[in-house]
Amino acid sequence: MTILKAWNEQWPEVRISKPAKTGEGVLDAGAFKSIEVDSVFDTINYAQTTIGQAVLYRSLAQPLDNLQAIADKQEALKEIQANPELKAILVRLVANAKKDEKPFYQLLFAKFLGSGGTARDNAEIEGYGYTQYRRGTRFILGFVAGLLALEKPKSNYIDALVNEVKAFTKTRAYSLMSGPAYITEKGIQSKIDRKSLSPAIIFKPHIFKPLLIALVFAILIVVNLFVPIGLLSFSPMFAIFLAPLALVYFPLIGGFDRDSCIKPLREEYRQSDDVAKVLDALGKVDELLSLVQYSEFSVDSFVLPELISAEHHKISLKNAKNPVLSKADATYVGNDFNIDTEKLVLITGPNSGGKTAFCKTLTQIQLLAQIGSYVPAAQARLTVADRIFYQVPEISQLDDGEGRFGTELKRTKDIFLASTAKSLVVLDELSEGTTFEEKMETSANVLNGFYQKGNNTILITHNHQLVDHFLAEHKGVALQVEFIDEDSTHKLIPGISRVSHAHRVAKKIGFSKEDIAGYLAGN
Repeated sequence: MTILKAWNEQWPEVRISKPAKTGEGVLDAGAFKSIEVDSVFDTINYAQTTIGQAVLYRSLAQPLDNLQAIADKQEALKEIQANPELKAILVRLVANAKKDEKPFYQLLFAKFLGSGGTARDNAEIEGYGYTQYRRGTRFILGFVAGLLALEKPKSNYIDALVNEVKAFTKTRAYSLMSGPAYITEKGIQSKIDRKSLSPAIIFKPHIFKPLLIALVFAILIVVNLFVPIGLLSFSPMFAIFLAPLALVYFPLIGGFDRDSCIKPLREEYRQSDDVAKVLDALGKVDELLSLVQYSEFSVDSFVLPELISAEHHKISLKNAKNPVLSKADATYVGNDFNIDTEKLVLITGPNSGGKTAFCKTLTQIQLLAQIGSYVPAAQARLTVADRIFYQVPEISQLDDGEGRFGTELKRTKDIFLASTAKSLVVLDELSEGTTFEEKMETSANVLNGFYQKGNNTILITHNHQLVDHFLAEHKGVALQVEFIDEDSTHKLIPGISRVSHAHRVAKKIGFSKEDIAGYLAGN
């Protein structure tokens, strides 16, 4: 869906796009929330226009699942970075568009207050809307002219945007915006609609109509011949005649243009698929520039992932860093990671060691790769995932009748049924809210099911007995968080963690056994 269609009749909102239902897109609502897509957007968003930001947010909420489409977008980024002249032109084009973007949205969505009203916010228009119409149509026409002036791009992605804009120049919407628009008995017509020289009023988006004013003066002169009022000598009698005419002229002409021209035209533009597509094209150009800036404004290494084709999901990363956390922390520790022939990775380690942060790093990098973006890593090689799932422990609702265990298990079932061999699944703990014996049995059943489906499954767990069980069956690999002197290095190394460090965590937050005793003693 285009962004304009998503906005419908509401004032433009950047975060308008939603993830798909489970099994119908790359991300579902659960993964969207768990991966913290809103934070990822805030991190990579350098788009200048509202439409550019909305397109970028849509890309994150509804990432691509087609390898060629992602590769084409990567090629566009490479072309922009390799061609400073092209980059400068696109930056200038977006900057110019930004100047008239608000009037365009006012033209399409704002409420008309009439000649006597005072606008209190962007969603209201004083007067008759002439300014909004002129600047709003200039917003679209300026972008179209600028993009068509480009030399033929090398990348298929930018070339497709140019062709889409070129097709727009053949449409009725473009003809109406370019003008003139004709008001006829059959409604509003454009140049391409006019098949005859039938009578029509030409709409001009300003209140002063030279021909009409000249006609009024001609009538006054004729009247002056029969009823002398000193018009030709511009006596005070002229003002007496002219003032009432002015009071009639402005509301009559302005009201006619607003109600008979601007309102019908804005409704047509708002509902136009052609306008929606060209607006999306502008957003996509701004999105490309945003992704380029994201990679340039960081001190870390950024790469465009190498995309590979395989029957099941694979990913290989060198010195991969969390896109969100590493931007704010120059000392953030990177990790290497590789899943090729293995299908199951079991990660253990005490609380606050970095297990969850790493799994979010992995899924956020997969997500960025599938919008065609650069990723914070020294090297990245991966397949395109048809689904990215991330399950976290959920608190049951009072009315669901399932309890914590049932609530979580329903989510796991939905993920299991929707996943394929090309999916990436992260499970942050399994089978919470039941006995240890049931947890072991249920978790083993679930993981065996995923293992047989052939997708990549990553489990974060404190249950080292479960890890022992799978390694004994020669299934999966075990990684643990490295600790030195009870301090986490935030590095993942081979092995199984069999200590919880719970006392260390309790002591850190001031709620250890000794702390409790101190509180009870009144210290």
